[in-house]
Amino acid sequence: MSHISTVTVAGSSWQESDAGLIAVGVYKDQSLTPLAQEVDKAIGGLITQGINLKDIKGKIGQSHFFYAEGKMISVLGLGQRDKVDSNSIRLAAGAAARAAISRKVRSVAVECFCSGLDSCQPMGEGLVLGSYQFLDYKTKDEENFELDSAAVIGCDSDEIAKGTEIAKAVCFSRDLANHPGNVTTPTRLADAAREISDEAGMNLTVFDRKEFTEMGMGGLAGVAQGTDEPPKFIILEYFGTDKEKQPKVLVGKGLTFDAGGISIKPASKMDEMKYDMCGSATVLGVFKAMAALKPKINVVGIVPSTENLVGAKAYKPGDILTAYNGKTIEVLNTDAEGRLILADGLSYACKHYEPEFILDFATLTGAVLVALGHIATGIMGTDDELVNRVKKSSENVGEKVWEFPLWPEFCKQIQSKIADVKNIGAPRQAGTIAGGAFLKEFVDENIPWVHFDIAGTAWGVKPDSCNPKGSATGVAIRLVLDLLGV
Repeated sequence: MSHISTVTVAGSSWQESDAGLIAVGVYKDQSLTPLAQEVDKAIGGLITQGINLKDIKGKIGQSHFFYAEGKMISVLGLGQRDKVDSNSIRLAAGAAARAAISRKVRSVAVECFCSGLDSCQPMGEGLVLGSYQFLDYKTKDEENFELDSAAVIGCDSDEIAKGTEIAKAVCFSRDLANHPGNVTTPTRLADAAREISDEAGMNLTVFDRKEFTEMGMGGLAGVAQGTDEPPKFIILEYFGTDKEKQPKVLVGKGLTFDAGGISIKPASKMDEMKYDMCGSATVLGVFKAMAALKPKINVVGIVPSTENLVGAKAYKPGDILTAYNGKTIEVLNTDAEGRLILADGLSYACKHYEPEFILDFATLTGAVLVALGHIATGIMGTDDELVNRVKKSSENVGEKVWEFPLWPEFCKQIQSKIADVKNIGAPRQAGTIAGGAFLKEFVDENIPWVHFDIAGTAWGVKPDSCNPKGSATGVAIRLVLDLLGV
């Protein structure tokens, strides 16, 4: 784990700051932020000279460095002044942290860029996310440089603290996903859930293979047949208000490594299948944030977790499995396994809780990557109001989603001739929707539900100041916290 753990609010002027790097802003119209004007004057107009020479253009993501007054100064592009929003602020703060790391500076102080916005929270988020690196397996000291501290000049301290905690939860999620499959195992996910529950006094239940098999979780038990790594069914309960109030339920796919089973995947990039547990990392990341922020809501998290391997005991194409709700499933492709373990997670949520709504998160289909690339998460659901709330929160936090339809014509495609449902739809058609249609069969009709297919956004996104190259993203954690009103 490598990221800053606190962001302070500076109580002194930039001249008195002991930070190794001072970061200020410039807009695309080449006007300077208030602190940038002050700094420019103090250093003899060097920033203005850079603007006049058309070197400084104020584009989002650009950074220019000056050395004066015994300090290193970074001028960050903020884009168009009238289009500055929480996402551009977050990216600018992240750029400040990245700039400090690139210059091997241990501390950074950043001007508050939040004038005109409702909250300074994005500043705290951006500084922590921008400081994130995954260095656990880098053994050469010269390759490892970490930012020690960050401060914001002129922001609201409570909002900065909240943004910091949320971003730390995202980093926690990233770490879980970035570790290889021999480290982040189902047991490790259960241990992470235990760490969270101990931190905030949450209820934790973990069922092992024997227990969930005897309970009738045929989907999870079937997928887990081919691995000796102990599978887990993990339940976290957070009660922040009256327990009589309906909980929101989050279900996350915890495939800690997916070889595809008998329907084995191609060797190329199979290593990336360590990321097939990113749905569970999203759920655990949300709970990590709630442990710190302690919102007055009730939330239940469910993580079915296993590996999907090839072996003498592995389940086979043609097998019939019986899910926790009693529905039978014809397995036509063992690489469509995430929906099988989620079937038990969703069924369990419906049977044992009376959810206000259910959200599930899964790196479910390669088809969503074909449709949306690494730009947006595919969503679909049974309740228009809940879907619209998800879309609104996606706009609030800058994480794009796109809705797919769950029309009856698609839902018919996963009906089986010999069982209740089959685990794939029509060949080479609407694969993402088929996955959602399958999951819909395991959610009670009276419970609002939205499915997030994060296969294109959980990793592999275009790097920016808040998303480092070659890392899991911690996608949807900020979106869900916004939706929950945390």
